[in-house]
Amino acid sequence: MIGKTISHYEILEKLGEGGMGVVYKARDTHLDRLVAVKVLPPEKVADPERKRRFIKEAKAASALNHPNIITVHDIAEDAGVDFIVMEFVQGKTLAQSIATKPFSAGEALRHAVQIADALAAAHAKGIVHRDLKPANLMVTQPGLVKVLDFGLAKLTEAGSEGELARTLTAETTAGIVIGTLAYMSPEQAEGKPLDGRSDIFSLGTVLYEMLCGRRAFAGDSGISVLTSILRDEPAPLAGVPPDLERTVSRCLRKHPQDRYQSAVELKLALEQVRLPRRESQASVPSIAVLPFTNLSADKENEYFSDGLAEEIINALTQLPGLRVTARTSSFSFRGKDVDVRKIGAELNVENILEGSVRKAGNRIRVTAQLIDVAGGYHLWSERYDREMTDVFAIQDEIAAAIVNKLRVRLSGDRPLVKRYTENVEAYNFYLEGRYHMLKVTGESLARSKACYEQALAIDSRYALAYSGLAAYHYWLAHFHFTSPRESLSAAKAAALEALKLDDTLAEAHSLLALVLGYLDFDWAGAERTHLRALELNPGSPDVHHYYGFHCLLTLGRLDEAIAECQRAVELDPLAPGYRSALGYLFHADRQFDVALRHHLRAIEIDLSHFIPHLLISFSYLLKGMPDEALAAAERACQLSGGLSDTLENLGGMCLLAGKPEKAREIRKQLDEQLRCGGYVARFHLAWISLVSGEIDSAFEWLERGVEERDPLVTLLLKTDPYLDDLRSDPRYRALLRKMNLE
Repeated sequence: MIGKTISHYEILEKLGEGGMGVVYKARDTHLDRLVAVKVLPPEKVADPERKRRFIKEAKAASALNHPNIITVHDIAEDAGVDFIVMEFVQGKTLAQSIATKPFSAGEALRHAVQIADALAAAHAKGIVHRDLKPANLMVTQPGLVKVLDFGLAKLTEAGSEGELARTLTAETTAGIVIGTLAYMSPEQAEGKPLDGRSDIFSLGTVLYEMLCGRRAFAGDSGISVLTSILRDEPAPLAGVPPDLERTVSRCLRKHPQDRYQSAVELKLALEQVRLPRRESQASVPSIAVLPFTNLSADKENEYFSDGLAEEIINALTQLPGLRVTARTSSFSFRGKDVDVRKIGAELNVENILEGSVRKAGNRIRVTAQLIDVAGGYHLWSERYDREMTDVFAIQDEIAAAIVNKLRVRLSGDRPLVKRYTENVEAYNFYLEGRYHMLKVTGESLARSKACYEQALAIDSRYALAYSGLAAYHYWLAHFHFTSPRESLSAAKAAALEALKLDDTLAEAHSLLALVLGYLDFDWAGAERTHLRALELNPGSPDVHHYYGFHCLLTLGRLDEAIAECQRAVELDPLAPGYRSALGYLFHADRQFDVALRHHLRAIEIDLSHFIPHLLISFSYLLKGMPDEALAAAERACQLSGGLSDTLENLGGMCLLAGKPEKAREIRKQLDEQLRCGGYVARFHLAWISLVSGEIDSAFEWLERGVEERDPLVTLLLKTDPYLDDLRSDPRYRALLRKMNLE
């Protein structure tokens, strides 16, 4: 094959060979780039039906867009030769590396986290690898893991016990595939249906081998290997940190229900493994940036100190090879006298950045300290006495110092902190607008709008300020402060303006995606835009949450929605809103006990946040606990200051708890809000009608919600358990069709 050309790929050299074909290094003569070409064995694609199924699955796998999954460029046939074209990656397979010596715990852990992240992305799309093994895992020189051959395992998957027996006989004789058999899950060995938990078992075998240099399950023949997988427990791992040994052990449990239930859960467990100090030095560095203390005489300047810390978080988040705690989790320690060691343990980070800001007129003093959590000593500290016009330079210098001290590798010549305006006054207004918007009250949202508009009056090309305006209008619709159709239209215009100025702004893509769904019912466009946001900023919990909760839930794709929202919780573990959203997804999936646990954890994180109390009331109700449901609804209403969403929920709970008089009193308040021109969520009015037994009225409110673009109607219509009684009615399916959800 060397020197020949297949289609427009010139074969340069042979890279390797295995049971699934021969891999060559080649040059794409059309695009003048190096690629890897895998030529498939003729016998594997001889059956037309089998080949058709393989191509369908391989194309689905090729759509995966993840830094730890090798990119598939083409699947084609030329002159009777079937082949796959992939990106060319320089590196060594784990099989080659393990043959030299076992990995240290820190190095094995770094690789395993990346593999688990890749599996999570694939499983969210319904794709199971089926053949995860060291030979299918490539590691580049900078330490980036690439998972190979998604979709190819379908070609060798046993279709019957007879076929498996023939495979064992042939391959044991040839001495080829015993290695592959050694990484099979018990259910795969028995020819049972597979899901993502099978890949988790296989990853456990890979991690085991990385740590000790030997296979977890071995034998002299294919039959003896499979027998070991089904019957034996692997030998204990010696000299491995206890947390890591427990994680591997759980992956290798015989029954799928006893393992980690998702790759996201496994990745979170791996990231929480505590290594000895000597090992942690080699692991991925991690940092939490605490809110900078406002030492200014004017306490209103807290927006500026918060904004400075948040800008540094945003800059560090963009760096590969550095794990950064998200804002909500870091800021949860505001005003608390907590030792840095405890903060580090709570956030699972090795380093803490803390600081203070004093602002007086045009002068600013910023102090910053980078602290090693384990030792409690300063790695670096600095004080900056500057003019306000130097604030951008201060951010750059702090970020650069962190990169230098933590030895983080920079990629290319990209600046650490991206500037969206060079005007400090406009920047100041933007920070103030974001500070007020995050409080999400009617008054705070109005103040945020005024600040964003002032920023744009100073710099009309300030993309972040337009994105802020888009968020402002979206929150008006989301929390039913105004008519949702009008607010969503304004949000769309602002998001498009932001993207016209800067198409790389992930936040604006996420907001546009929300509007494409809720306003236009364009779900294909919404999903494309959400995925673009994920591509631009995969480390943003907001982006994962918006995609999972507001798109995948609406479409009824609950498994994928749960995976995305678990990722948001993983990135920002102390954010009660993300935890509550994840709880609701389990509620929609009828896993009420799991939902309850997440809601209780959210309340434990922040007792003053009304959303966990609101959502837990639903879980209590469906578990047959009406008194607890009513108490939670009352607490949510109290904490929100009587927000209409919580008031409506309380009215329904009163009816179900046998308190009709209180329900009527609440209904009068809602009717008064309607008469005065206020907007009341149509979904909640429909729900109150439903629990009152007024089915026709419930459908009327739902119909109005669709016409008026009430986000709650769109979000919950397809999956909410409370609507189960309506789903057999033809009017229900008609509503789904109106929203392009049928």
